[in-house]
Amino acid sequence: MTTSSPVRTRIAPSPTGFLHLGTARTALYSWAFARHHGGKFVLRIEDTDVARSTQDSVDQILASMKWLGLDYDEGPIYQMQRLERYQAVIDQLIAEDKAYRCYSTPAELDIVREAKKARGEKPLYDNRWRPEAGKALPDVPCDDAGKPLPFVVRFKNPAEGDVTWNDLVKGDITINNREIDDLIIQRTDGIPTYNFAVVVDDWDMQISHVFRGDEHINNTPWQINIFNALGAPLPQFGHCPVILGDDGQKLSKRRGAVSVTAYEDNGYLPEAMLNYLARLGWSHGDEELFTSEQMVSWFDGTHLSKSPAQWDPAKLLWVNAQYMKQADNARLADLVIPRLKKQNVWTMDQRDRVVHGCSLFKERCETVNDLAEWISLLITVTRPSAEEINTHVPKEIWPAILDLAEEFSSCVWTKESISLSIKSVLKNHNIKMPQLAMPTRHLCFGTGSTPAIDAVFEIMLKEDVIARLNRLKEFI
Repeated sequence: MTTSSPVRTRIAPSPTGFLHLGTARTALYSWAFARHHGGKFVLRIEDTDVARSTQDSVDQILASMKWLGLDYDEGPIYQMQRLERYQAVIDQLIAEDKAYRCYSTPAELDIVREAKKARGEKPLYDNRWRPEAGKALPDVPCDDAGKPLPFVVRFKNPAEGDVTWNDLVKGDITINNREIDDLIIQRTDGIPTYNFAVVVDDWDMQISHVFRGDEHINNTPWQINIFNALGAPLPQFGHCPVILGDDGQKLSKRRGAVSVTAYEDNGYLPEAMLNYLARLGWSHGDEELFTSEQMVSWFDGTHLSKSPAQWDPAKLLWVNAQYMKQADNARLADLVIPRLKKQNVWTMDQRDRVVHGCSLFKERCETVNDLAEWISLLITVTRPSAEEINTHVPKEIWPAILDLAEEFSSCVWTKESISLSIKSVLKNHNIKMPQLAMPTRHLCFGTGSTPAIDAVFEIMLKEDVIARLNRLKEFI
């Protein structure tokens, strides 16, 4: 792949909702490509859709980028703060006969489109306001006071020839200019349209490579023609296939997609999400798990898939579980503690116990939320029902459990001493470990499955364990 010097990439989300997973993947590819080549990564907020853009969406985009660790070198840059620049370029294009004012009303355009459809033609603009040598234009429509009515500005697209580019993902793509019409580049309210503003931005910001979803392929010919009309250097384009949801349809904000921040709330680790997103359209040999540093070293823009990727929640969970196992226990504790606070099961003196609990339980957890649930079992005193006791704690084991509580009262609270106390009770009652451990787990935690019970008890406060065991006295 050819690169200019320096490499400059960008991500340009629209703040009309949360950061979409497809946009997050594009951001990852753009970031990794820039980092691989020692270039710059720019964040641009495309907020010209004034009616739908919100500050909440901007805040969520910024939070999502921060959580994913996709640090940007420039930005955020807001399009609505660049209106003077867009106007200057539009004025230049009009002066150079490369753009023109169009006074066609929406009703008139609808009539033209319907007539063309009826004739089996492509419903393109009829060029009635397009200036041509020897062509008479309609009179400018005015209101009752003689003031010209509102107009849009259209780009004067080349009437003949082809637009061809070598796409970084798709390969050579060619679209004939007769397939596209004169694009509106400024609306009646003076706000530029997407296809125009993005060209001026990429030109001014010296963007060298553009990675984006392949829904933008049809926009690219217009944009290339505008670049050429401005005499601006063309970036290289790479259009990544869409991500499909469980229903086989494109994953999007309007089709059941979940925000990036929702995955954070649901207990996923950002490095797992980056790893999974990277593999949705890119590969490096058979590598399934890799760090962001490894991805940067490998991501040269090649090996990008041409086929749509399938979002697989089960695979994402598996990837996250692998990263959970590798994660630092203190870091996991910092993620678990806010969740415990929400459950009102947290006190300031419990951090060491939480760190210890993370080391013990993370092997069996797929998410941070799972981990918080396990650790909350150590802190929250549950009250088993009589039915649960009768189902999971056989009466013949009750004496052994009560003796274990007695043994613990004089036990030094270490895993080794706890284990010796358990062995003593097993010997005195002539029973096996599963006969004692399973009912004890149910009595203390409401579940029959935990790591080694001596290791779990060590994390807990001694008096809490004894109190939980002595609950049996309530049922005698």
